[in-house]
This record gives sequence, C-alpha cells and structure tokens, in this order.
Amino acid sequence: MDVPLELSAYTRVLRLASTPSWEEFSQISKIAGAGILLVGLLGFVIFLVMEGVTSVI
Repeated sequence: MDVPLELSAYTRVLRLASTPSWEEFSQISKIAGAGILLVGLLGFVIFLVMEGVTSVI
C-alpha cells in the first residue's frame, strides 16, 4: 500500500473538482427531491396495498 501515491491521486482529484454554479446546484436539488418524493410515494402505495390485502383476509 503506497500511501504517498494514493495521496497524490486524491489531491489531483480535488484540484480538478469545482464548485457547481447555482443553476447546477438547483437542478441537482430538484432531481434529488423528485427522487425522494417518488420513493416515498411508492412506499405509501405499497403500504396502502398491503393494508387492503390484510383487511380482506
């Protein structure tokens, strides 16, 4: 395990990284929020279906 080589690779990546613009950040936030809502909605629908199934039985 060559620690100096790994550290140089990490620093190279950090130098290439840049802060996103407000537009990029806003778009990423909207997409992530929509994904969270979609997963929550899917879980709620599954919950409703399971409640319906158990009430019939």
